[in-house]
Amino acid sequence: MAQDSATILAETAAGVSVILVAGSLLVPMLKRLRQPTVIAEILAGIALGPSLLGLLPGDLPDLLFPPGTRAGLSAIAQIGILLFMFLIGWEIDLQQIKARRNAVLGISLSAIAVPFATGALLAVWLYGNHDRVGGAHVGQTPFVLFVGTAMAITAFPVLARIILEHRLQHTRVGILALASAAVGDALAWCMLAVVSVVAVAGGSGHVYTVVGGSVAYAVVLVAVVRPLLRRLVTAMTRNDVVSPRLLPVIAAGALGCAFFTHWIGLDAIFGAFTFGLIMPRSSLKLLTSSVRAPFEHVTTLLMPIFFITTGLSVDVTRLGGAGALELVAIILVACFGKVVGASGASVVAGMPWKEATAIGVLMNTRGLTELIILNAGVSMGVLDDRMFTMMVLMALVTTALAGPLVPRKSYARGEIELPLQEAVLPRTP
Repeated sequence: MAQDSATILAETAAGVSVILVAGSLLVPMLKRLRQPTVIAEILAGIALGPSLLGLLPGDLPDLLFPPGTRAGLSAIAQIGILLFMFLIGWEIDLQQIKARRNAVLGISLSAIAVPFATGALLAVWLYGNHDRVGGAHVGQTPFVLFVGTAMAITAFPVLARIILEHRLQHTRVGILALASAAVGDALAWCMLAVVSVVAVAGGSGHVYTVVGGSVAYAVVLVAVVRPLLRRLVTAMTRNDVVSPRLLPVIAAGALGCAFFTHWIGLDAIFGAFTFGLIMPRSSLKLLTSSVRAPFEHVTTLLMPIFFITTGLSVDVTRLGGAGALELVAIILVACFGKVVGASGASVVAGMPWKEATAIGVLMNTRGLTELIILNAGVSMGVLDDRMFTMMVLMALVTTALAGPLVPRKSYARGEIELPLQEAVLPRTP
């Protein structure tokens, strides 16, 4: 038994090594095509899986990643996801979007409502071919709600990286797109929580249990945990010096909240995300080097494992002709809903068509956040393998379109660029 455990550990370590090397090799190539890192790492996963490497003789995907190691790789990836979701929650500060609240709320709501509606209509058409997952029947309501929610997502972290690379962080386009994506992400996670309750409900009693547990969790988080967290941060940041003990305590809090939300019937990502939401913003600059930066380093190392293990589950060869038609429909509806929803609201807010279209293209970026939600859909038993593959490819295409279609901003020589946090969340004059 000990030998088997040692073998699994060694094979898992080898799998991690292959993943990190494969992702690193593709990143420079995709950068030249103005693509974010996430695109390279997803493509590396797809290439290492049944879609490409699996076409060669010898069953190479199973040779590189034996079935016994995939659970270990998935567990490592999930830790990275939970810490990443904590960081995303920490970055969102709705109190500082007051300066452009009308435009931001209009764009974010429209960029969610329109793609949700068009995605839900598409899901009604798709449902007949995807109503069973692993032999179990999937209800139409959770399937339609989940697909609509997945269509409504904008990937805030990937969008932030694209805006920085295109030097748009000082422009109206960049500021409004990022602020709208931040608000939209918060709303989208609330929507996914509702879908999660509907999907896992085994009866009205279970629904009441999940809803009651969620309300109790929110009350305890806001009324008890947040004040204690503020006191803890204050106590461990004396004289502008942060105690090294604060980092593991905060990590324990994020992972503990993740366990609790899973225990009450929601996905673990909600716990990590909501713990990030209650983190003190007043100490953000002080905690950047001692808390936030270590988390970012860890997620930078672990996230490629998530991307590539996700890609390993994508099997394009199983789509067939009908699947190809569904894939085209999914991509077209996804692009139409996001671009029309965000651009239309931008025009109503008084922006010219060129800038409004740029915001629509940027908000169409789904990337990492979409993959997290799609994996949640698989764990909830809402998506079958073919639907998962098509939605991952949709996320890949919509994210890849942003780089080439959005123009770079030219700045005067010598202009000082503000940090992303200040550009995204400007102070009210």
